[in-house]
Amino acid sequence: MSSALADAFLTTRWRPGHLVRVGTAVLGSRPEWLRPVVTAVLRAYRNAPADRPRELAAFLAALETPAGVRRVRRHAVLLRRATGVRVVRMRWDTPPIDDLAALAAFLDLSGDDLDWFADRRQLNRHARDERLRHYRYAWLPHRLIEAPKPRLRALQRRLLDDVLGRLPVHPAAHGFVPGHGVHTFATPHAGQRLVIRMDLATFFSSITAGRIHGLLRTAGFPEPVAHTLTALMTTRTPAAVLRRSPDPHRAALLRQPHLPQGAPTSPALANLVAYRLDRRLTGLAGRFGARYTRYADDLAFSGDLRRAEAGRLIDAATAVITDEGFRVNPAKTRIRGRGDRQRLAGLVVNDHPAVARSEYDRLRAMLHDAARRGLEAANRERHDDFGAYLRGRVAWTAHRHPGRAARLHTLLAAALAADLPE
Repeated sequence: MSSALADAFLTTRWRPGHLVRVGTAVLGSRPEWLRPVVTAVLRAYRNAPADRPRELAAFLAALETPAGVRRVRRHAVLLRRATGVRVVRMRWDTPPIDDLAALAAFLDLSGDDLDWFADRRQLNRHARDERLRHYRYAWLPHRLIEAPKPRLRALQRRLLDDVLGRLPVHPAAHGFVPGHGVHTFATPHAGQRLVIRMDLATFFSSITAGRIHGLLRTAGFPEPVAHTLTALMTTRTPAAVLRRSPDPHRAALLRQPHLPQGAPTSPALANLVAYRLDRRLTGLAGRFGARYTRYADDLAFSGDLRRAEAGRLIDAATAVITDEGFRVNPAKTRIRGRGDRQRLAGLVVNDHPAVARSEYDRLRAMLHDAARRGLEAANRERHDDFGAYLRGRVAWTAHRHPGRAARLHTLLAAALAADLPE
């Protein structure tokens, strides 16, 4: 009944007399509690919550006595009056999508196709036939890759480009952010007295569908649209796949709707959900006179800290992380002073961010070998395209290091030339 009243209230002007009249029409009579209910609704909602019919229904169901309102009792519903939901206000520059019909049109889908990809009947969760699943699964040593199939991946890329890409991330976030990367993540910590590295365990799978729905509601999407967008970008891992999990805790997370590691939308959503975490950790670092950045699940703090201060900072950061719904992997927490190798995301930051000398030397040896014996003979790890692999390694190792860049590009040119037919 609360749902019927909520739907009816949203079909008329947001005035006491109009709400009482539609309520009377829905119930077939005017019970004594109807007018106090309308008064309570108008006090709670200055304007009609046209984007939140479920919230309004829940509010009606929870009304209590103290304000002179009797709890809405069960009452026969004579008829239902409903109107489509609509956007009330978009918080950021995202496309306003009023309802599911508009969402289907936005994604160039039929209503049935939208329902299929949102997996409302949970076929992906229960289907034994791989053809009925929306994802392909591959277990790696410490994670499960859940890769969407081509059509769902295309829809997620559309949402990434036209919706998620317009939402703001915190300045401390550097992973999967345009114009940022590993080097911008590591640079603020170069040349510091002490560097602290922490790791978030099961980062993607610990982000639940409920948190994604809350994010999209905050952005301004109406409840049904936010719910369906959430379903398009989260998944529940099939039981047959979970049986191969090496970690019961990870399996418990994957059993619930979560961000799939492998979907193009997941990194952006993870950054958006972690906004408050980044804000709180930035403030915490400031209180210690330190700096903070994050690259995906890697957290870094640095500053003119002593070991005792570092310990207190780690304890405080762990409390914040737990409070924000994430979990620290203590086995990967590191404290490194100037006399140690201070390493973040594969870069040594004792002076300026750079690949470790040992890795640079190995790459030089690999290039020398390729120049002397040819790419095929030097490809000991059997890369599919060894030339492309070498180009990538050179670009990574030489980035922002002019001296290394000149030497490595000369060696790379010699290696590639040696493989050309005479």
